Amino acid sequence: MAEKEYGVGIVGYGFIGKMHTYAYKSIPIYYNPVPANVRLVGVCTSKKETAEQAVKHGGFEFGTTDYHDLLKRDDIHIINCCTPNHLHKDILISAIKAGKHIYCDKPLTINIEDARQIIDEVKKSNIVNQMTFQYRFIPAIMRAKQLIDEGILGEPMSFRAMYLHAGYIDPDRPMSWRLDINQGGAGALFDLGSHVLDLIRYLLGECESVFATTETYIKQRPVTKGSKERVNVKVDDLSILILKMKNGAIGTVEASRIATGANDDLKIEIHGRDGAIKFNMMEANWLDVYDNRAEGEPIGGRKGFTRIETIHRYPSPAVFPGPKFSVGWERFHIASMFSFLTNVANQRSEPPTFYDGFKVQEIMEYALISAKQGTWVNIQ
Repeated sequence: MAEKEYGVGIVGYGFIGKMHTYAYKSIPIYYNPVPANVRLVGVCTSKKETAEQAVKHGGFEFGTTDYHDLLKRDDIHIINCCTPNHLHKDILISAIKAGKHIYCDKPLTINIEDARQIIDEVKKSNIVNQMTFQYRFIPAIMRAKQLIDEGILGEPMSFRAMYLHAGYIDPDRPMSWRLDINQGGAGALFDLGSHVLDLIRYLLGECESVFATTETYIKQRPVTKGSKERVNVKVDDLSILILKMKNGAIGTVEASRIATGANDDLKIEIHGRDGAIKFNMMEANWLDVYDNRAEGEPIGGRKGFTRIETIHRYPSPAVFPGPKFSVGWERFHIASMFSFLTNVANQRSEPPTFYDGFKVQEIMEYALISAKQGTWVNIQ
């Protein structure tokens, strides 16, 4: 067991704050040895009552409504930013200046100007920083990255990627920060598209240009649940992007929160001259791979997609529950958090860092410009 102990402060204890807390508590179960021990010291929420509830629920030592109370503590070394998007910038810059290591939920912030300021501060610091791009840590995606780097695709030519939810199809779903352009920055594009764009960058490299269209189908929503008063919605329900990559590949990315019948449907297909890969997060235990160099005779030979059982095959020091068991959404978060904690213990930042968050923010920013202008936009 690691001797070094790091104190953790979590800012925001909604859905993702609870997941981060769960991940910290789970790491010693899933990994042996652990890179470092953690102590859940403080939690910050917007109200005193919810802070008190978070202390009891999460096992923190104290709660507060002012995140500066976390930053000034010498026994808090790590800050997890789990707040609505518009609050990220001030929290992150303050935490960087306080010398805290940071694990931040996506997206990095709500616009490229804020993202640049964050990156500028990071460059002046020695902190370890990581984005919550947890889908990089799905075994099937990890294997896809290995195979692509080994040349399974040959020359990449085309891709299709989508992340579809159905949770906002109900027109009576009330307004929330995710539907407020001033707090969310955008809708499905930031909420879901950020994950897909990170995976495309991870697997295929940098994006050169983008053409995008966005649509808000439910243009008004209740102010609060059950309210008859409705207000205009200014964020996208659906975004579709066409991307040209610097390696020559071209493809589409779709992000939707109104895809009727969808659950947590993240799908990626990449086709090259020599091979192809397919991944579906609703079947996350498998990666489908096609090798065009396989013999086609006699009678088909060995042509066809091969299904690789990546399941729960995390590399050492993962020890629980074992490689044969199915893998799921919470496990991706635990693996991502383990990577961050390993980097903290080693005093180094490894992807996905805030720079990766910045590059995703950049693509999304130019996508919004493209959608407004109706033209291709080069990513500078």
